[in-house]
Amino acid sequence: MATDNGHYFSSQPTTPLRLKEIPVTIAGHSFAATTAGGVFSPDRVDVGTQVLLANTPAPPPGGNLLDVGCGWGPISLALALLSPHATVWAVDVNERALDLVRANAATLGLENINAVTPADVPADIAFMTIWSNPPIRVGKDELHNLMLTWLPRLDPGSDAWLVVQRNLGSDSLHHWLEGALRPAFSVTRTATHKGYRVLRARLRE
Repeated sequence: MATDNGHYFSSQPTTPLRLKEIPVTIAGHSFAATTAGGVFSPDRVDVGTQVLLANTPAPPPGGNLLDVGCGWGPISLALALLSPHATVWAVDVNERALDLVRANAATLGLENINAVTPADVPADIAFMTIWSNPPIRVGKDELHNLMLTWLPRLDPGSDAWLVVQRNLGSDSLHHWLEGALRPAFSVTRTATHKGYRVLRARLRE
């Protein structure tokens, strides 16, 4: 999707880097987050992410936690604040977004976030949870590939929590996940709010 911010899922956004600060509250911490054009939702914590953060249980206290498609970092920052003894992997193809995650982690004094491209996540790491507002607009094939790449890297008995807008195909993604991940996973809808669905994909033990 091309927006006035450029392609936020491009590795190198073509829009000029114009940093801005926005007031946000994440996991009970109010601060000025740094964002910029060329990343997803640079003006606020988007509604989908708000719905995910409000309707997902507390993350595991330790281990490796994953945010796929991290943008400027609201989900990663929440995970790191809620689980200070965990290692949070903030993953995005957008290098500008990763720089912003690092800047926002530094603002909050967080040292437990690794903001990296997908290729820089060690292949032997498994995740205690995955939280994601996935980039639906990359297209169905790319989205499905994203799901098949990361969800099987959960630890057995662990959950992925995904938020998807109903009008952008949350129900069809739910049905696809049920078929593509069967029988290793169970997939359920756990919340509906403001036109968004929260999906839970659990890797069976």
